Amino acid sequence: MYVDGKDVSADSGARLTIVNPATGRPIATVPDGVGVDVDNAVAVARAAFESGPWPRMSRTARAKALLRAADALEAASDTLYTLETQNNGRPITETRAQLSRVPEWFRYNAGLLAAQRDAVLPSDGPYLTYQKRAPLGVCGIITPFNHPAMILARSLSAALATGNTVVVKPSELTPLTTLAIARIVTESGIPEGVINVVTGGRDAGIRLTEHEDIAKITLTGGTEAGRSAAGATSKRFARITAELGGKTPVIVFDDYDPTRAAEGAAFAAFVASGQSCVAGARFLVQRGRYDEFVAALVARAEKIRLGDPADTSTQMGPMISDRQRRKVLEYIDIGREEGARVAAGGEVPELPGALNDGFFVQPTVLADATNSMRVSQEEIFGPVAVVVPFDTEEEAIEMANDNRFGLGAGVWTRDIGRAHRVAEAIESGMVWVNDHHRLEPSLPWGGVKESGAGKDAGTESFDDFTWIKTIVVRIADDDVDWYGSDEPGRLN
Repeated sequence: MYVDGKDVSADSGARLTIVNPATGRPIATVPDGVGVDVDNAVAVARAAFESGPWPRMSRTARAKALLRAADALEAASDTLYTLETQNNGRPITETRAQLSRVPEWFRYNAGLLAAQRDAVLPSDGPYLTYQKRAPLGVCGIITPFNHPAMILARSLSAALATGNTVVVKPSELTPLTTLAIARIVTESGIPEGVINVVTGGRDAGIRLTEHEDIAKITLTGGTEAGRSAAGATSKRFARITAELGGKTPVIVFDDYDPTRAAEGAAFAAFVASGQSCVAGARFLVQRGRYDEFVAALVARAEKIRLGDPADTSTQMGPMISDRQRRKVLEYIDIGREEGARVAAGGEVPELPGALNDGFFVQPTVLADATNSMRVSQEEIFGPVAVVVPFDTEEEAIEMANDNRFGLGAGVWTRDIGRAHRVAEAIESGMVWVNDHHRLEPSLPWGGVKESGAGKDAGTESFDDFTWIKTIVVRIADDDVDWYGSDEPGRLN
């Protein structure tokens, strides 16, 4: 683990084995932290907040520190994306593209910090009223296995920019880039104790959400984990931002070329092996072009190259674990039983050498589904695209919203009026039109319904790592004497 600028072991000495999911073979061990380890890390972070220099630095000094961290992360990008590819099995072309953007979050939040203005509020009478923002304190960040570096950067950069100290609990499956980033950022000039990482499993995550000294939790994970964290933080009125599950509807209208839509659909469904909360999971396709779309999507899925994630020719990697692979295969069987047609994939591929021990699943298309099927309603979190026909725009909107999740959505159409109309009608925190999964540091990221609460990225995230103090200053020369006034209600 990484606490107070040093590598430390778990209090118990226990360790976790980290596996390369492309081969099923161990690549590292890390400490298996539990509650006492979280307590130790929080104590360090609290001391750094209460008596350390970080919250007391000028905005300019803190912004410069974040910019130095961004430069250091950029310089280390080759090491980071190689490490992440080994740890979570995403093809190196994907991790290179994603991790090359990690420094952007630090530069963006440094810019927000440098440009931040305190509000002056209108007041009746002889008063000057203004607001000041202050950091919350010690913040906990819980990250998932699928995008560990990117999701860490989103929250960490905002928490640091606003003067907080941090304890991070990465997924027990993919802690390696988190540990590397914490070291790089600290060594670039962030004071020791400001960033702390506790590796471990469920017990460590629960203790972090329940800890009385944690002022805010930012969590990306499953809906049940988010529900548990929300309950824990609510007991002490701590803040929480939770990005949870999704079952992203992607509506394809018949005015869009079905082959081109299928190319976009393949990216939406199969990037990160479908292990993304905003993966295109439900394709609602207008009936007039439905057969053409399915045929084009099947053709594209069957050409996707599975293989060694470290090979630049590989287009799709494995599931994160054998457990996740078994879950995905079970859902494919459920789809068959429900009456969906396995139009592509649906099996474990045969791969050469050590890759055959990895946790791969073929890119899968379940066609001729209905929106009420379990495979259309429940999050599979794997490379499974479910395709459902529809007739009218109204029906497509109703089907898109008929789900307990509301994180992301997509619309493919050449009708500009329809694009805006449908995007507005979909109950989702984010909607892409004629594209998918695009993000920027300035774009708030988060969902509605059971997909969570709050926003990562954007000014919304930056502001939510602070609390507001309102200051009212009387600027009149005379004194305040309520009881000495001859006129009730008048202040002398």
